[in-house]
Amino acid sequence: MESHMKARLARIAGLVLAGTLVVSTAAIDQKSKNTDADTSATVASGVTSALSGSLSDAAMGVAGVSGMDIARTAQGQEAVEEGTESAEAGVDVDASTSSAAAGVSAELADAAAAASQAQDELTETESTEEQTESTEQDAAQQAASAYGYTNLGVANVEGNLNVRAAAGTDADVVGKMPNNAGCEILGVEGEWTQIKSGSVEGYVKSEYLLTGDAALARADEVKQTLATVTTTTLYVREQPNTDCAIVTMMPQGEELEVLEVLDGWVKINVDSDEGYVSSDYVEISTELLKAMTMTEIRYGQGVSDVRVSLVQYATQFVGNPYVWGGTSLTRGADCSGFVMSVFANYGISLPHSSGAQSNCGTKISASEAQPGDLFFYGNGSRINHVAIYIGNGQVVHASSPKSGIKISGAYYRTPVKVVRVINN
Repeated sequence: MESHMKARLARIAGLVLAGTLVVSTAAIDQKSKNTDADTSATVASGVTSALSGSLSDAAMGVAGVSGMDIARTAQGQEAVEEGTESAEAGVDVDASTSSAAAGVSAELADAAAAASQAQDELTETESTEEQTESTEQDAAQQAASAYGYTNLGVANVEGNLNVRAAAGTDADVVGKMPNNAGCEILGVEGEWTQIKSGSVEGYVKSEYLLTGDAALARADEVKQTLATVTTTTLYVREQPNTDCAIVTMMPQGEELEVLEVLDGWVKINVDSDEGYVSSDYVEISTELLKAMTMTEIRYGQGVSDVRVSLVQYATQFVGNPYVWGGTSLTRGADCSGFVMSVFANYGISLPHSSGAQSNCGTKISASEAQPGDLFFYGNGSRINHVAIYIGNGQVVHASSPKSGIKISGAYYRTPVKVVRVINN
């Protein structure tokens, strides 16, 4: 569009220049027929002024005509007209010269009008481009705001991204961002970016953080649709009706992964199992993972060193993938495979089955649980999920293909059994 406008302006400048040359020729011819020096000088002055203005317009028109350019062209035209009038006052101008001058005057007027129109179109084009850029920026902000952020950043790291109290590796770790977790970018200091994610605020290495369009694209890939429980205790049922069996119960504030929204019901994922909850008692939202505070992953106090070590070891794998049948703490594991591999690191052998693991060790009450004890969950009395208690009312577990290894409240669903396999 801009190149087309410049070409048009160039043609206009050429037209103006051609017109001034016609006047120049007429003036020279008139000078040869008349001996009045004053009249010849006046005509030549008008021609020179017009030619100078036209050449200037031709040079500047290619880059962009302005109101001053058009005014200069008009001044050149007036100079030609004044020179012509002076010539008519001193001598008799022949019909051909008079006709040429009138024709040029009309050509110059047309050129000025065309230049003015071209300037208006160029201004309109620039305005359209500015509006397009503004629209794109608004769209990006709206996309980011859909996840609760205005300047979105997304963690791009294997495992977890440390969030530090200051911009430096010697600063304390105040939290951890799982891979693909979202954050609000607050500022940049050298190689570090200040962020806020969940309840965690601090600094992360910029090289491990996606921003701009890359962050929005990743967010669209990994976003989660969640249903947050809004009632004290919510029943999860086998089918979308109240006549079927209750699978488990969820406490207020628990976030459930949404598989499908139905008429009056929401189909959810419960540790790779499916269930249904009433849509009257949940709020649906689209979110990204958030950073965890060190308090959220802190183990209980007054426990043995092996329990402390086991919890620290287990929680370092938060954010890694869930793989059905897997036992790799880095490449992927299912719930019992995760527990089996963590305990194997401490010389404790467990079977690769949540049901079988529930028969190991000693059954205890949930109130007696210490970090390192196992919480089992199920559909009714049938056990189908296991998690490691880490203290502070929380468990770490390989939850589902969508959420991977994560930390949850120990009562995010009703425990069926609690077992102790560490004797000290």
